[in-house]
Amino acid sequence: MYIGLISDTHGTFSEPFKEFLAPVDVIWHAGDWGGGEDFVRSITDFKPAVGVYGNCDGYDIRYLYPEYQLLKVQGLSILLTHIGGSPGHYYPQAQKLINQFKPDVFICGHSHILKVMHDDKYNLLYINPGAAGLQGWQLVRTALRFKIEEGRIKEMEVFEYPRNSATFADSF
Repeated sequence: MYIGLISDTHGTFSEPFKEFLAPVDVIWHAGDWGGGEDFVRSITDFKPAVGVYGNCDGYDIRYLYPEYQLLKVQGLSILLTHIGGSPGHYYPQAQKLINQFKPDVFICGHSHILKVMHDDKYNLLYINPGAAGLQGWQLVRTALRFKIEEGRIKEMEVFEYPRNSATFADSF
């Protein structure tokens, strides 16, 4: 399975991100979609999407997506939520979910900081794709894509797009 991973779009799904995600089978969205149901449809019409709501998402998106998802893909257990913290500094709710489900992979957003690392304490791969949108302080907008095969994540690629390259059309 070929996965595209984004977070914190805040109502922006730019053409360069579509080009990067074009070969994937599915997009996983780690919350803060923004833009309401029409914006969500702009992503789900492009590719099937699995996601969670974020703290900035309204009730329309919270109706469509849960607070967290536990996915089983090719032998891997993947926990997806929006507010997660990071290894050694997990938010209390994320810590509770990690202890409860013991995932192989923990994915979150919220920080707008791209980070991929192994958490030795919980023996999991921590992934935060950073922010694909324009809201926030990040200088670079980011996304990830990777394959899951035979219980392993392979061929992870990072996409970086300078925030100052945005145009007015990017917000639609």
